[in-house]
Amino acid sequence: MKIEHVAFQVENPPEVAEWYMANMGFTCKRSADAPVPVRFLADASGNVMLEIYNNPKVKTPDYTALDPLLLHVAFSCLEIPAAVDRLTAAGAILLSGPEILANGDEIAMLRDPWGLAIQLCKRSQPMI
Repeated sequence: MKIEHVAFQVENPPEVAEWYMANMGFTCKRSADAPVPVRFLADASGNVMLEIYNNPKVKTPDYTALDPLLLHVAFSCLEIPAAVDRLTAAGAILLSGPEILANGDEIAMLRDPWGLAIQLCKRSQPMI
C-alpha cells in the first residue's frame, strides 16, 4: 500500500486550496462543491495529495490550539530561508527556525493562514 491522501477539515476549502496551489506548488486533481466542498491537491511529485474539505457533520478543528509537534504536514524544501520569506509574505506565520539540528537537518515550522502547522525540511540524508 501507499498513501494516497491525508484529509483536513477546513472552513473554506476553495480559499485554502488556492493558497496551497499559489504558494506551495500544489495542483488540483479533483474539485467539487456538492455534496460538500472538497479539493484534492497533489504535491509536486504527484504521488501524495491533501484533501481539503468541509463536511458539516463535523466541527472544524482549532488547528492553532494544537501544538505543531502533535500535528503538522512536513514538506521537503531545498531553500528553507527563501521559502519562509515567501510563505510569510503570503500570510503564513513563522513559529520556529530556520534551524539546523544536530543531525544536520534544516527545519522550520510555520502555520498556514488557517492555523494548520507546516514544517519545511531539508534533510542532511534524504529519506525519500
